[in-house]
This record gives sequence, C-alpha cells and structure tokens, in this order.
Amino acid sequence: MNAAELKAVVEYMESERGVERETIICAIEQALQSVAEKDGIDDDVRIEIDRRTFERKAYRKLTDGSEIETTPPRMGRIAAQTAKQVIMQKIRNAEKEIIFEEYKDRIGEIITGTVTRFDRSDVVIELEHGEAIMPSKERVPTEEYEIGERVRAMILAVRERERGPEIVLSRNHPDFVRCLFELEVSEISDGTMEIKGIAREAGYRSKVAVISHDERVDPVGACVGMRGMRVKNIVRELSGEKIDIVRWSEDIHTLITNALAPARLKHVDADEETRTVRVTVEPDQLSLAIGKRGQNARLTSKLTGWRVDIQKDEESMDFEERVAVAVTKLAAIEGIGAEFAEKLVFSGFLTLEGILAAEMSDLSSIEGITPEQAKSIWYAAEVEYIKEHGEITE
Repeated sequence: MNAAELKAVVEYMESERGVERETIICAIEQALQSVAEKDGIDDDVRIEIDRRTFERKAYRKLTDGSEIETTPPRMGRIAAQTAKQVIMQKIRNAEKEIIFEEYKDRIGEIITGTVTRFDRSDVVIELEHGEAIMPSKERVPTEEYEIGERVRAMILAVRERERGPEIVLSRNHPDFVRCLFELEVSEISDGTMEIKGIAREAGYRSKVAVISHDERVDPVGACVGMRGMRVKNIVRELSGEKIDIVRWSEDIHTLITNALAPARLKHVDADEETRTVRVTVEPDQLSLAIGKRGQNARLTSKLTGWRVDIQKDEESMDFEERVAVAVTKLAAIEGIGAEFAEKLVFSGFLTLEGILAAEMSDLSSIEGITPEQAKSIWYAAEVEYIKEHGEITE
C-alpha cells in the first residue's frame, strides 16, 4: 500500500465512516509493525507514517536507546496483503467502538432510520452511523414495513457483541409512547406534568395516566392539545393506535373511575389486601366498561396494578342474567370449569361460599358429579376463596 493508497483510505474512513484521522493512522502503523515483526522482516525497526505526506518512515533502535532514521523495510506480496487485511480489521474495530460510544448513552431516545432488509421476522434498519435491529417481538403486530421505508423507533438497548455493537430498537415498548408524549407535549418535557403510568397493547390501544404539578395546567387538555393536534400527531405515528389519556389520582376509586371512562360506574369497591377492585355498572354500561374482548378492563388493570372485576348490578338483573353471571364466575375457577359450573349453579350452588358451606354428600348427589369430583370441586373453591379473601372463616 503506497502513500497515495494510504491517504485515500484515511480520507474515506474519516469522511464517510466517522473514524478520526489519528485513529486510522495509528491503526496502519500498528498493522505494518505487527506484520514486519511477525514475518521476520525486521524486528529492530519502528515504523511511522508521516502525517502530512503519508510516506512510510522507519527508525532503527540503537544500543544506547536512541533511534536513527533508516530505509523502511520492503515487504513481499504476501506480507503486503496481510498488512492490508490487518489495517482494515483494525479500522473496522475502531469504527465499531465509535458506533458503540455514540449510541450507548442514548437508550430511551427516539431515532429515525431506513429499513434495509429482513432477517426472518426481524427488521434491519440503517442508522446515520451503523446498523440496528428491531426484533420481531419489538415490532407492532399491526404494522408492515418495506425496504427503503423511513421508520422511527426507540433505542431499547445497546450491547457489545463479538461481531460489533448491537443496537436494538422497539416500536412495541410502552416507553415508545412515553417518548412520543415527551416530544409532543412540552409540559411533560419541562417537568410541569408527569406521566405516572402507561398500559399498552401495541397497535390497538394505550392508556396513559398523567398528572399536573401546576394547578393551572389541565393534564388531559395539555396532552390533547389545541383541536386535538398533539394526540393526533402521536396517533398518526402509532399508525392509528387509540390513546386514552387518564387523569392520575392516588385514590384508587377515582383512578379506576377515570381509567374506565366514558363508562359510568355505579359502585367501586377496593380490597387493599388482595389489590382487587370490584366495579358494578348498569347493564347498558357493561360492554363499554369491559371493552372489546375485555381490552378496556385489561388495560385498566395494567395501568393501576390492581385486579379489576367488572360486573352488572345484580339488582337490575333478571333471573337468567344472574344465573349466567354465576356460571361464568364459577367456570373461570381452575378445577371447576364450565361443565361443573353449570351443574353446580342449576343445583343451587351459585357462589364459593355456597359450595364451601355444603357437605360433600350434597355436592356428590348432583347428577354427573362423582364423590371424587365433588372433593376436587370443594378444594378448588377453597383455593379460590383464599385467593380472594386470604382465609376461610368458619
């Protein structure tokens, strides 16, 4: 590699790959020195690259420790080829280190890149410097990506690997929604407001609980923005994912009421010991409170950290509705199931308390339930009752 070639390599790596000139030159010097010593060309000579002309210089060591300039050792074809390979490897290693240093402190930041290829169901994305991967589990299930498409994602992790730094991106993580709100809502980024919690089913719906530290600022209104533009921008970035903005409260009754809105709740009873909230609604509010496929109730539970049990007000139910509710509740208990639940309810055992108060002979006398099954049902009811109440009272 002559001076002109060295200069071309240095200038390319410096301008196109972001590697500092001195780092590149040092890598070249180390490579030439290493190959010279390894091949036995001359192990008593120090090789240096002139920073201005890129010419190779050599300095021979003397017995008194000083050096004098001498003619650089000649390398054969094989040695020169080896030197080129070592140089490129050292420069690639330097480049990897630069990429790692650039991104390692940017976890949680939103970044834009271009989709370049797919590795099975993982998406490989080219960044300004380096390459990143969005694993299949970090993709939004409702989104499809195309090669050449520009995408925004959150840096989830930056890890050192043997083959180079691994930059992991996510559009699925709840914190991606958090980052979008921080970018869009200035009151959050400046600390006037705070996001207290996020529950997300990526691609479908998210609930974001917010609080204002300034009584003059309405947290929900600030997130929605003028004519709804702030939240619309976030929804657009999330490909139409619905966003519920919830006013945070330390009082669990108020928080549950806010989280389940716009459904109107009749009663909210919270059990601190089991962290269970039982919500009662009018029949016409039940589907709204539970949500499609139970999504509203499920997200409310994730957001608050409390188990949420929503049911119709029994006072407003007719007999058939009460029977159906009783069957559903018992069927959900492990060890009872749908088949036994229906037999129990139609024999008058509508609740856990009723089952536990019964004699084994009463349960085994039900048609289709053997004595062994009656015992299993009773113990299943006991376990579920303990889960809900902590103990069984005599």
